[in-house]
Amino acid sequence: MKSMGSPSTPVVTRFAPSPTGFLHIGGARTALFNWLFARHHQGKFLLRIEDTDRKRSTDEAIEAILDGMKWLGLDWDGDAVSQASRADRHREVAESLLESGHAYRCFASQEEVQAAREAARAAGKSLRFDSPWRDKQPDDVPQDGSFVVRFKAPRDGETVIEDQVQGRVRVSNDELDDMVLLRSDGSPTYMLSVVVDDFDMGVTHVIRGDDHLTNAFRQVQLVRAMGWEPPIYAHIPLIHGADGKKLSKRHGALGVDAYRDMGYLPEALRNYLLRLGWGHGDTELLSTEEAIRLFSLEGIGKGAARFDFKKLANFNGHYIREANNEHLVELTEPLLAAHFNRAFDDADKAVLTKAMPGLKERAKTLVELGESAHFLFKSRPLEMNDKATKILDDASRAVLASVAQRLEAVEDWTASSLESAVQDFAQSADIKLGKVAQPMRAALTGSNVSPGIFDVLEVLGRDESLGRLHDQSSL
Repeated sequence: MKSMGSPSTPVVTRFAPSPTGFLHIGGARTALFNWLFARHHQGKFLLRIEDTDRKRSTDEAIEAILDGMKWLGLDWDGDAVSQASRADRHREVAESLLESGHAYRCFASQEEVQAAREAARAAGKSLRFDSPWRDKQPDDVPQDGSFVVRFKAPRDGETVIEDQVQGRVRVSNDELDDMVLLRSDGSPTYMLSVVVDDFDMGVTHVIRGDDHLTNAFRQVQLVRAMGWEPPIYAHIPLIHGADGKKLSKRHGALGVDAYRDMGYLPEALRNYLLRLGWGHGDTELLSTEEAIRLFSLEGIGKGAARFDFKKLANFNGHYIREANNEHLVELTEPLLAAHFNRAFDDADKAVLTKAMPGLKERAKTLVELGESAHFLFKSRPLEMNDKATKILDDASRAVLASVAQRLEAVEDWTASSLESAVQDFAQSADIKLGKVAQPMRAALTGSNVSPGIFDVLEVLGRDESLGRLHDQSSL
């Protein structure tokens, strides 16, 4: 199955979110797939804000969407288009459909429409509304009064879509009613606006969630009524939770901004979302360049993908370990400054940079990374967590006093020299290295977990390290 039209036609995709809230994680994946497909084919990726619902659309939501897109690194071509600003063009198309006989004015009230559907439901029939105004002659139509403009949908045959993910899908035309194109106040509906905007923007491929598949049948009918060529459709299965149920907040149905606040890197989230419903063999980790080179619609699965926080955390841990140390300092410094309620100067940043190789080995998120660095900037005497307190019994404190005395004689305060000194001490005292290292870790960091203890000693420096050891050994 081909995933493109004519090779000579430049690929144009679009992401068209409604600005009624944050950039949802499912929407972010849709945007990513559109972005990758366009970049793979050296085409255009457009951003359209579908703000026709003026009551629910907000400037704050628009900003949140734009901010989320930028954070994820999904740059779009040209300016973001406001759908609401194109209402005159949408009405123009509706008027042309009236003139060609593909649309009609329907004077049925909302109450009449609802009553007809209730009667159909009671009779066990289709809830399709058959407007009595569909086939009225011009002389039989009132010259004034409230009306909507409805599309005169075909009644016979079927509508078929060659979907690039779902395969051939079809619907019998008698199952679809005459959708509203213009409301009684003259405002265009979503269904009309989408079709007109996709055509005017030259969109060649509509890649979106499969919850829009029913819309696609109606939209194709509208496109053909205008004499236009339908775009190529690719409807992606939705994301489910790890339990297979519809994605909810407890599964991870959050805004992109929430993942940023939880400490995920954009490149990690991008890679994870790519693998959430798309695959290339057993390959899991892909750079942006590799993803662009390999992405195709054929790689999208037909089954719903399952969101897994553990897998996302593993991806994020990988990208943290691979990240430049100075970059990680830039990302974690604000977290530390907020925690300690003070500005961090160059000296603080130098300490954090020196410690970063050891810190980033264990962290799964930037929040964890920042927390693991707290010990570097704590004031003496350190506050111990519960596990550190249990480690520091009388016997351990005696070990600390002895090892501190040994360390005072070390002139070359480097991790390798310090490790040799502690190993020599453990051997001479006939103590296992762990019995020395764990009390040292507790005394130096206030915790039972940390980077390598000899790296900790080197980063803290001679005076601070010996001071912390003496603090605990003298209690």
